[in-house]
Amino acid sequence: MQLLLLSLIVGVTFAVPPQEKRVHHQRDLSDHVHDDAHGYQYDHEAFLGKEEAKTFDQLTPEESQARLGKIVDRIDTDKDGFVSHAELHHWIKHRQRRYVEENVDKHWKEYDQNKDGKIAWTEYKNTTYGYYLDDEFSDIEDRESYKAMLTRDERRFKAADKDGDGIATKEEFTAFLHPEEFKYMQHIVVQETIEDIDKNGDGKINLEEYIGDMYTRENGVEEPDWVSTEKKHFSEFRDVNKDGFLDGNEVAQWVLPGDVDHADNEAKHLIHETDTNNDGRLSKSEIMDKLEEIKISTITDYGNLLLRGHDEL
Repeated sequence: MQLLLLSLIVGVTFAVPPQEKRVHHQRDLSDHVHDDAHGYQYDHEAFLGKEEAKTFDQLTPEESQARLGKIVDRIDTDKDGFVSHAELHHWIKHRQRRYVEENVDKHWKEYDQNKDGKIAWTEYKNTTYGYYLDDEFSDIEDRESYKAMLTRDERRFKAADKDGDGIATKEEFTAFLHPEEFKYMQHIVVQETIEDIDKNGDGKINLEEYIGDMYTRENGVEEPDWVSTEKKHFSEFRDVNKDGFLDGNEVAQWVLPGDVDHADNEAKHLIHETDTNNDGRLSKSEIMDKLEEIKISTITDYGNLLLRGHDEL
Protein backbone atom coordinates (compact mmCIF):
# COMPACT_ATOMS: atom_id res chain seq x y z
CA MET A 1 0.00 0.00 0.00
CA GLN A 2 1.49 3.18 -1.16
CA LEU A 3 -0.73 5.69 0.50
CA LEU A 4 0.30 4.66 3.86
CA LEU A 5 1.90 7.03 6.04
CA LEU A 6 -0.98 9.04 5.59
CA SER A 7 -2.14 6.16 7.48
CA LEU A 8 0.58 6.55 9.99
CA ILE A 9 -0.95 9.57 11.33
CA VAL A 10 -4.25 7.92 11.19
CA GLY A 11 -5.98 3.78 10.65
CA VAL A 12 -7.29 -0.11 10.61
CA THR A 13 -7.70 -3.24 8.41
CA PHE A 14 -10.74 -4.51 6.58
CA ALA A 15 -13.74 -3.11 4.79
CA VAL A 16 -16.84 -2.64 6.88
CA PRO A 17 -19.98 -0.59 6.30
CA PRO A 18 -19.97 2.93 7.77
CA GLN A 19 -22.58 1.97 10.33
CA GLU A 20 -20.10 -0.28 12.10
CA LYS A 21 -19.21 2.94 13.91
CA ARG A 22 -21.84 1.73 16.40
CA VAL A 23 -19.18 -0.60 17.76
CA HIS A 24 -17.55 1.23 20.64
CA HIS A 25 -13.77 0.94 20.68
CA GLN A 26 -13.15 2.30 24.14
CA ARG A 27 -11.73 5.75 23.41
CA ASP A 28 -12.67 5.91 19.77
CA LEU A 29 -9.67 6.08 17.47
CA SER A 30 -11.79 7.68 14.76
CA ASP A 31 -15.33 8.15 13.54
CA HIS A 32 -14.22 7.00 10.09
CA VAL A 33 -14.36 3.48 8.72
CA HIS A 34 -11.10 1.58 8.96
CA ASP A 35 -10.92 0.59 5.31
CA ASP A 36 -7.55 1.19 3.67
CA ALA A 37 -9.02 0.55 0.24
CA HIS A 38 -10.91 3.82 0.46
CA GLY A 39 -8.46 6.08 2.24
CA TYR A 40 -6.62 6.56 5.49
CA GLN A 41 -8.65 9.06 7.48
CA TYR A 42 -9.08 6.51 10.28
CA ASP A 43 -5.31 6.16 10.53
CA HIS A 44 -4.78 9.93 10.50
CA GLU A 45 -7.12 10.42 13.43
CA ALA A 46 -5.81 7.41 15.35
CA PHE A 47 -2.30 8.81 15.10
CA LEU A 48 -2.96 12.51 15.68
CA GLY A 49 -6.30 12.59 17.43
CA LYS A 50 -9.60 13.74 15.99
CA GLU A 51 -9.32 17.46 16.55
CA GLU A 52 -5.71 17.76 15.45
CA ALA A 53 -6.45 15.87 12.24
CA LYS A 54 -8.85 18.55 10.99
CA THR A 55 -6.59 21.46 10.12
CA PHE A 56 -3.41 19.98 8.67
CA ASP A 57 -4.74 20.70 5.16
CA GLN A 58 -3.73 24.30 5.66
CA LEU A 59 -0.05 23.37 5.50
CA THR A 60 2.20 23.07 2.47
CA PRO A 61 3.81 19.69 1.74
CA GLU A 62 7.08 21.04 3.14
CA GLU A 63 5.42 22.19 6.34
CA SER A 64 3.61 18.87 6.59
CA GLN A 65 6.87 16.94 6.38
CA ALA A 66 8.63 19.19 8.88
CA ARG A 67 5.85 18.91 11.41
CA LEU A 68 5.52 15.18 10.91
CA GLY A 69 9.23 14.87 11.61
CA LYS A 70 8.73 16.68 14.93
CA ILE A 71 5.86 14.35 15.81
CA VAL A 72 8.02 11.32 15.07
CA ASP A 73 10.71 12.75 17.36
CA ARG A 74 8.12 13.04 20.16
CA ILE A 75 7.00 9.44 19.64
CA ASP A 76 10.59 8.17 19.76
CA THR A 77 10.85 8.49 23.52
CA ASP A 78 14.11 6.53 23.91
CA LYS A 79 15.73 8.65 21.17
CA ASP A 80 17.25 5.69 19.34
CA GLY A 81 16.10 6.99 15.95
CA PHE A 82 13.30 4.46 15.55
CA VAL A 83 9.64 4.20 16.44
CA SER A 84 8.95 0.87 18.12
CA HIS A 85 5.59 -0.84 18.51
CA ALA A 86 5.56 0.06 22.22
CA GLU A 87 6.25 3.73 21.50
CA LEU A 88 3.60 3.91 18.80
CA HIS A 89 1.08 2.10 21.01
CA HIS A 90 1.76 4.53 23.84
CA TRP A 91 1.40 7.51 21.51
CA ILE A 92 -1.95 6.39 20.08
CA LYS A 93 -3.35 5.79 23.57
CA HIS A 94 -2.05 9.21 24.57
CA ARG A 95 -3.93 10.82 21.66
CA GLN A 96 -7.09 8.91 22.61
CA ARG A 97 -6.91 10.19 26.18
CA ARG A 98 -6.23 13.72 24.98
CA TYR A 99 -9.30 13.66 22.77
CA VAL A 100 -11.59 12.67 25.63
CA GLU A 101 -10.00 15.16 28.03
CA GLU A 102 -10.19 18.03 25.54
CA ASN A 103 -13.78 17.20 24.64
CA VAL A 104 -14.81 17.15 28.30
CA ASP A 105 -12.90 20.36 29.07
CA LYS A 106 -14.57 22.17 26.19
CA HIS A 107 -18.06 21.24 27.37
CA TRP A 108 -17.20 21.76 31.02
CA LYS A 109 -16.52 25.45 30.44
CA GLU A 110 -19.82 25.78 28.62
CA TYR A 111 -22.01 24.07 31.22
CA ASP A 112 -20.45 25.01 34.57
CA GLN A 113 -22.39 28.24 34.65
CA ASN A 114 -21.69 29.20 38.26
CA LYS A 115 -18.02 28.19 38.05
CA ASP A 116 -18.15 26.00 41.16
CA GLY A 117 -16.24 23.11 39.60
CA LYS A 118 -19.36 20.95 39.26
CA ILE A 119 -22.23 20.70 36.79
CA ALA A 120 -25.74 20.30 38.13
CA TRP A 121 -28.36 18.64 35.98
CA THR A 122 -30.29 21.91 36.00
CA GLU A 123 -27.25 23.73 34.58
CA TYR A 124 -26.89 21.23 31.78
CA LYS A 125 -30.63 21.15 31.08
CA ASN A 126 -31.05 24.91 30.98
CA THR A 127 -27.98 25.49 28.84
CA THR A 128 -28.81 22.76 26.35
CA TYR A 129 -32.58 22.81 26.16
CA GLY A 130 -33.83 26.00 27.79
CA TYR A 131 -34.62 27.85 24.57
CA TYR A 132 -36.07 24.89 22.74
CA LEU A 133 -38.47 23.92 25.50
CA ASP A 134 -39.68 27.41 26.30
CA ASP A 135 -43.41 27.61 25.57
CA GLU A 136 -42.97 31.09 24.16
CA PHE A 137 -41.28 29.59 21.14
CA SER A 138 -44.18 27.54 19.86
CA ASP A 139 -42.97 27.91 16.30
CA ILE A 140 -40.17 25.41 16.88
CA GLU A 141 -41.26 22.36 14.90
CA ASP A 142 -38.99 19.90 16.63
CA ARG A 143 -40.18 20.56 20.18
CA GLU A 144 -41.23 16.92 20.72
CA SER A 145 -37.93 15.58 19.46
CA TYR A 146 -36.09 17.90 21.84
CA LYS A 147 -38.24 16.64 24.68
CA ALA A 148 -37.27 13.07 23.77
CA MET A 149 -33.61 14.06 23.69
CA LEU A 150 -33.99 15.72 27.07
CA THR A 151 -35.48 12.56 28.56
CA ARG A 152 -32.63 10.50 27.18
CA ASP A 153 -29.98 12.93 28.44
CA GLU A 154 -31.54 13.02 31.89
CA ARG A 155 -31.50 9.24 32.11
CA ARG A 156 -27.84 9.16 31.07
CA PHE A 157 -26.93 11.98 33.47
CA LYS A 158 -28.56 10.16 36.38
CA ALA A 159 -26.73 6.95 35.49
CA ALA A 160 -23.41 8.80 35.40
CA ASP A 161 -24.17 10.57 38.71
CA LYS A 162 -22.88 7.85 41.02
CA ASP A 163 -23.88 9.45 44.31
CA GLY A 164 -27.26 10.57 43.01
CA ASP A 165 -26.95 14.16 44.19
CA GLY A 166 -27.95 15.65 40.84
CA ILE A 167 -24.52 17.21 40.42
CA ALA A 168 -21.76 15.84 38.20
CA THR A 169 -18.12 15.90 39.17
CA LYS A 170 -15.54 16.01 36.35
CA GLU A 171 -15.35 12.21 36.33
CA GLU A 172 -19.12 11.81 36.35
CA PHE A 173 -19.48 14.34 33.56
CA THR A 174 -16.89 12.41 31.55
CA ALA A 175 -19.00 9.28 32.06
CA PHE A 176 -22.04 11.22 30.86
CA LEU A 177 -20.33 12.42 27.66
CA HIS A 178 -18.38 9.20 27.00
CA PRO A 179 -20.36 6.33 28.55
CA GLU A 180 -18.45 3.72 26.54
CA GLU A 181 -15.41 4.58 28.68
CA PHE A 182 -16.96 3.35 31.92
CA LYS A 183 -18.14 -0.16 32.75
CA TYR A 184 -20.91 1.12 34.99
CA MET A 185 -22.34 3.03 32.00
CA GLN A 186 -22.32 0.22 29.48
CA HIS A 187 -25.98 -0.61 30.05
CA ILE A 188 -26.78 2.91 28.85
CA VAL A 189 -24.79 2.36 25.67
CA VAL A 190 -26.72 -0.84 25.01
CA GLN A 191 -30.09 0.72 25.82
CA GLU A 192 -29.49 3.72 23.55
CA THR A 193 -28.30 1.49 20.72
CA ILE A 194 -31.47 -0.60 20.90
CA GLU A 195 -33.66 2.50 21.02
CA ASP A 196 -31.95 3.92 17.94
CA ILE A 197 -32.42 0.80 15.84
CA ASP A 198 -35.64 -0.73 17.22
CA LYS A 199 -38.26 0.85 14.96
CA ASN A 200 -41.27 -1.20 16.08
CA GLY A 201 -40.67 -0.56 19.77
CA ASP A 202 -40.59 -4.18 20.92
CA GLY A 203 -37.31 -3.72 22.79
CA LYS A 204 -35.20 -5.88 20.52
CA ILE A 205 -33.66 -5.75 17.06
CA ASN A 206 -34.77 -7.93 14.16
CA LEU A 207 -32.84 -8.47 10.93
CA GLU A 208 -34.77 -5.84 9.00
CA GLU A 209 -34.06 -3.22 11.67
CA TYR A 210 -30.42 -4.26 11.90
CA ILE A 211 -29.84 -3.88 8.17
CA GLY A 212 -32.09 -0.82 7.95
CA ASP A 213 -29.81 1.01 10.36
CA MET A 214 -26.95 0.46 7.93
CA TYR A 215 -28.48 0.52 4.50
CA THR A 216 -31.51 1.94 2.72
CA ARG A 217 -32.44 0.13 -0.46
CA GLU A 218 -32.82 2.31 -3.56
CA ASN A 219 -34.91 1.28 -6.53
CA GLY A 220 -32.81 -0.05 -9.37
CA VAL A 221 -29.63 -0.09 -7.28
CA GLU A 222 -27.97 -3.43 -6.66
CA GLU A 223 -27.49 -4.32 -3.03
CA PRO A 224 -23.81 -4.05 -1.99
CA ASP A 225 -22.00 -7.28 -1.14
CA TRP A 226 -21.41 -6.13 2.43
CA VAL A 227 -25.16 -6.15 3.07
CA SER A 228 -25.30 -9.88 2.38
CA THR A 229 -22.29 -10.32 4.63
CA GLU A 230 -24.00 -8.39 7.44
CA LYS A 231 -27.15 -10.50 7.09
CA LYS A 232 -24.99 -13.57 7.51
CA HIS A 233 -23.25 -12.03 10.51
CA PHE A 234 -26.62 -11.30 12.09
CA SER A 235 -27.85 -14.88 11.80
CA GLU A 236 -24.59 -16.70 12.44
CA PHE A 237 -22.84 -14.51 15.00
CA ARG A 238 -24.91 -11.65 16.39
CA ASP A 239 -28.08 -13.68 17.13
CA VAL A 240 -26.48 -16.02 19.62
CA ASN A 241 -29.67 -17.79 20.76
CA LYS A 242 -31.02 -18.03 17.18
CA ASP A 243 -34.42 -16.55 17.99
CA GLY A 244 -34.31 -14.05 15.12
CA PHE A 245 -33.69 -11.02 17.35
CA LEU A 246 -30.89 -9.26 19.16
CA ASP A 247 -31.66 -8.77 22.83
CA GLY A 248 -29.72 -6.62 25.29
CA ASN A 249 -27.01 -9.18 25.96
CA GLU A 250 -26.49 -9.82 22.25
CA VAL A 251 -26.34 -6.11 21.48
CA ALA A 252 -23.74 -5.72 24.24
CA GLN A 253 -21.60 -8.41 22.64
CA TRP A 254 -21.88 -6.55 19.35
CA VAL A 255 -21.24 -2.93 20.32
CA LEU A 256 -19.01 -3.48 23.36
CA PRO A 257 -16.50 -6.06 22.17
CA GLY A 258 -14.74 -6.86 25.42
CA ASP A 259 -11.22 -5.79 26.23
CA VAL A 260 -9.88 -5.50 22.69
CA ASP A 261 -6.99 -3.03 22.63
CA HIS A 262 -7.60 -1.13 19.43
CA ALA A 263 -4.62 1.14 19.98
CA ASP A 264 -2.41 -1.94 20.02
CA ASN A 265 -4.01 -3.30 16.87
CA GLU A 266 -3.59 0.05 15.16
CA ALA A 267 0.07 0.28 16.11
CA LYS A 268 0.68 -3.19 14.64
CA HIS A 269 -1.22 -2.26 11.50
CA LEU A 270 0.73 0.93 10.92
CA ILE A 271 4.09 -0.76 11.43
CA HIS A 272 3.11 -3.62 9.11
CA GLU A 273 2.20 -1.18 6.35
CA THR A 274 5.15 1.20 6.78
CA ASP A 275 8.07 -1.02 7.84
CA THR A 276 9.72 -1.57 4.44
CA ASN A 277 12.78 -3.44 5.74
CA ASN A 278 10.70 -5.66 8.03
CA ASP A 279 12.77 -5.06 11.15
CA GLY A 280 9.68 -4.51 13.29
CA ARG A 281 10.21 -0.80 13.84
CA LEU A 282 9.93 2.44 11.87
CA SER A 283 12.76 4.77 10.98
CA LYS A 284 12.05 8.39 10.19
CA SER A 285 13.19 7.78 6.61
CA GLU A 286 10.66 4.94 6.21
CA ILE A 287 7.93 7.25 7.39
CA MET A 288 9.03 10.11 5.15
CA ASP A 289 9.48 7.83 2.14
CA LYS A 290 5.86 6.81 2.44
CA LEU A 291 4.81 10.42 2.78
CA GLU A 292 6.36 11.35 -0.53
CA GLU A 293 4.06 8.90 -2.29
CA ILE A 294 0.88 10.38 -0.84
CA LYS A 295 -1.28 13.02 -2.42
CA ILE A 296 -1.11 16.39 -0.70
CA SER A 297 -4.80 16.29 0.08
CA THR A 298 -4.26 13.11 2.00
CA ILE A 299 -1.04 14.05 3.75
CA THR A 300 -2.42 17.28 5.02
CA ASP A 301 -5.27 15.85 7.05
CA TYR A 302 -2.88 15.40 9.94
CA GLY A 303 -4.11 18.28 12.08
CA ASN A 304 -2.65 21.20 13.98
CA LEU A 305 -0.98 19.18 16.71
CA LEU A 306 2.32 20.99 16.34
CA LEU A 307 0.76 24.42 16.08
CA ARG A 308 0.53 24.15 19.86
CA GLY A 309 3.29 24.37 22.38
CA HIS A 310 5.58 21.55 23.44
CA ASP A 311 3.50 20.84 26.53
CA GLU A 312 0.43 20.11 24.41
CA LEU A 313 2.09 16.97 23.09
